[in-house]
Amino acid sequence: MTDNDRPVFQDVESLYSDYIRRHGCDPRSVGWRDEATHRLRFDKLVQGLIPNASSEPFTVNDLGSGYGAMFRYLDERFGKRLAHYCGYEISDAMIEASRTFVANDDRFEILKAQAPERSADYSFVCGTFNVKLHTSNADWDTFVKDMILRVAEQSTRGLAFNLLTSYVDWKEPHLFYADPAQYFDFCKRNVSRKVALLHDYPLFEWTIIVIK
Repeated sequence: MTDNDRPVFQDVESLYSDYIRRHGCDPRSVGWRDEATHRLRFDKLVQGLIPNASSEPFTVNDLGSGYGAMFRYLDERFGKRLAHYCGYEISDAMIEASRTFVANDDRFEILKAQAPERSADYSFVCGTFNVKLHTSNADWDTFVKDMILRVAEQSTRGLAFNLLTSYVDWKEPHLFYADPAQYFDFCKRNVSRKVALLHDYPLFEWTIIVIK
């Protein structure tokens, strides 16, 4: 997307700012049904990417970080192995909420930005690509693929992202539903030869994991 598409980001910012004001630091503020499905998405993003049997520290980029739930999840799961976390968010209200949700932890940083600006070991994009609003599917597809490449450039070890699946019976017009095979092929050809597709969990979405 270009500067001409800035109204789309303004609309998305308004949507999520309204959510966080209505629901507070809750999965509903980032478009998820409940805590269990929110955590399942994090489980799938991390699966096969960050090794459990290791004591090595790592750093993280989180694009569309919301109120900081991914930081809390990683901290609970990996403890001080999480050396630094940088969230990227466009909603001022979300940024303000995240600084309350994750208080007094110098590993946590959040920037107002539309794309990662710093390098990290691993990068995550959870749900950020789902809401296209009035953008056409073709234009949003181009935007998402461009953003995947930008995220990959800032990821030294790997990245993971999820998208709503095209294997559904009906679609909400403001959401983007993606063909998992097409994105698997895109990542395989343009990012890394080591790509995994997870489409076996009970949500209408899929996750791709890319190891650099």
